[in-house]
Amino acid sequence: MFTNTTFYDYLARLLIAVALLPIHEYAHGYTAYKLGDPTAKNQGRLTLNPIKHMDLLGTLLLVLAGFGWAKPVPVNPRNFKRPKEDMGLTAAAGPASNLLMALALMIVMKLMIRLVPYNAVTDVIFMLLNAMVGISISLAIFNLIPVPPLDGSRILGLLLPNKVYYTILKYERYISIGVFLLIMTGILSKPLSYLTQGVYGFFNWITGFIY
Repeated sequence: MFTNTTFYDYLARLLIAVALLPIHEYAHGYTAYKLGDPTAKNQGRLTLNPIKHMDLLGTLLLVLAGFGWAKPVPVNPRNFKRPKEDMGLTAAAGPASNLLMALALMIVMKLMIRLVPYNAVTDVIFMLLNAMVGISISLAIFNLIPVPPLDGSRILGLLLPNKVYYTILKYERYISIGVFLLIMTGILSKPLSYLTQGVYGFFNWITGFIY
């Protein structure tokens, strides 16, 4: 599932881009809004409409290569009472939504096995759900990498002194280029795959009560 790309993987990636990436961005925007920043709401981005969140290059890469991104929801830290802390919480909301959706989809899979008779249609649905679970987990883990501009860098900021945190942000553009090169060369593929399989196995274990 995590190494061989099939038709179902491509279709699952497309569904992720249309259905789950908007949830990821909405989670960022909603959390920021609840913490005092209405920027996303004012710009019409506090929505689940995929067109509002779709980035053409990010969507193509997600479907074709298995990693990608949506158009980032605008956030203005100046509207937060605690800019660094609230920015970290806002960043964490995106990967958290991916993991929650992966867990929900796995529960649906388990319920299908237990309650729905097996046939060709349910087999296709099961394979799609299975692929979507894996991709959702991998997107969460990818976004948790603690380097700019990924969500993990903002979460890491919760643990770093202000001086170190803001110094890292000054070099965000160069760090992001370096991470992109590591992804393109495949250096990060194995560790990310191991982490994805580990989380998948954990979700499989905690939902084992269903059947």
